[in-house]
Amino acid sequence: MLRVYGDRRSGNCYKIGWVLNELAMPSEWVDIDILAGESRTAEFLRRNPNGRIPVIELDGGRTLAESNAILLYLADGTPLVPTDRYQRACVHQWLFFEQYSHEPYIATSRFIVKYLGSPADRQTDLESKREPGYAALGVMESALNTREFLTGDHFTVADIALYAYTHVADEGGFSLAEFPAILAWFERIKARPGYVAMDS
Repeated sequence: MLRVYGDRRSGNCYKIGWVLNELAMPSEWVDIDILAGESRTAEFLRRNPNGRIPVIELDGGRTLAESNAILLYLADGTPLVPTDRYQRACVHQWLFFEQYSHEPYIATSRFIVKYLGSPADRQTDLESKREPGYAALGVMESALNTREFLTGDHFTVADIALYAYTHVADEGGFSLAEFPAILAWFERIKARPGYVAMDS
């Protein structure tokens, strides 16, 4: 059986639990506490030398890391990944955007505030993430003003990837009050039968 190593409070791990539920895939979850150093043990580093979660372990012991790579692997051949070449590339485009233009600001702010307790020595760092974080939200708002989901009329792994940290952006100090299209997208997503809430 597929095994997931992760922390359910992490957006990157939440993505994996959600897609497994969406696709009704049986799995086993192994909790990893990164603050306790559990992702830096020799045993864990054998699964992912980069020392990060999530990681999945497949039959035969093969492993795969990086949340969006895992999403694409698990959802391959399902409606969550388009078969049309251009539409599939659009999904990839949003996945790259999530990791390079969104996660470093939205998710990292949440980590500083929620996990680290917003320490005084991180306030300058935290403040530096505001402008690019809001810029990323603006890109999403613009897209969602004209479509139901990020790549068009169909829900894909791009929506899972971006929803994960966007819907808890307030936990990192971002207000979504000026992003009505994003808020409406939240409601469409939460109405899906396969939707699962993130552990707090």
